[in-house]
This record gives sequence, structure tokens and C-alpha cells, in this order.
Amino acid sequence: MKRLKIHDVETFVDAIQDEISRNPEGRYYHRLHVTLHALKTGDFYEAARIYDHSPHSIYNWVHRLTTHGLAGLQEGKRRGRPRGLSTSQEQKLCKNLLLSPRKFGYDQNIWDGPLLSYHLQKKYSVHLRVRQCQNILHRLGFTLQRPRRQAAEADPEEQERFKKN
Repeated sequence: MKRLKIHDVETFVDAIQDEISRNPEGRYYHRLHVTLHALKTGDFYEAARIYDHSPHSIYNWVHRLTTHGLAGLQEGKRRGRPRGLSTSQEQKLCKNLLLSPRKFGYDQNIWDGPLLSYHLQKKYSVHLRVRQCQNILHRLGFTLQRPRRQAAEADPEEQERFKKN
């Protein structure tokens, strides 16, 4: 058979790996192939080298296969810290953020991390730190924009003359 020449192999490899990792079913079939290879050859290290995984991961997959059957290779629930706000609370918060903080009795004109943290504690009884609140603002599509300070007695014409010199 004639040898096939493929240009830009890395791009195809990356695209296939992205497609496999994108959905749980792809990851399940990938684990099936890797464990099948490891079982056929009896060598976890070779399978790890070929499929670019750690031998320990492959060992774990084979162990889960032998103890739980094929269901052991399926994607389980991923652990992690639960969200601080429920979906309905987040939707209400998004509507609140469209309003000025002054409408809620605060002395600021813009929302920022510390103010949002205080607001969540007061309104929703949810304690989140400033950085978490900044992440919420970002996730909801808000950006922190501070107004440019300008001295009250500044003369715009004098400033332009100064810039030119």
C-alpha cells in the first residue's frame, strides 16, 4: 500500500483530541480503546505512551473496568465546590446589577467586588469573597469601568496647550 503523506499532522491530532474530550460519550469510548489496548498488550506504559496518558490513569481505568464493568469507564459526577448562588438568584442579581447601586441605598455609582460581596450578604444571605464576586460580575458579562477623574477647576483649553508643548 502506498504510504500516505499528511501535512500538518499536529492540527489533526489536536482537533481529534478536542472532539473526544468535548463530550462524555467521546471520553467513554476513548477510555474503552485505551483499556482495550492495555489489556491486549498487558503493558500500561505502552498504552500511556501511545495515548498520552499517565500509566496510573490507565491502571485506574482498568481497575474500574474489572470492578464495575463497562459502567466503571463512564463519566461520573464531577466533584467540586457548589455554586454560591442558585440559578434563580443569579438571574435576579443580573437584573439588580443593571440598576445603579444607589437604588439599593449604597453610596457608590458603580458595582465592584467589595460592594457586590456586601450586597449578596445583605440581600441573599450568601457570603462570597471579593474575588468570587469579581468572577460573578465577569461571568454575567459585566466589566469594571471606573470613571476618569477630572479636576473641577480644570481648563480644557489650558490642558490642550500643555499637551502640545
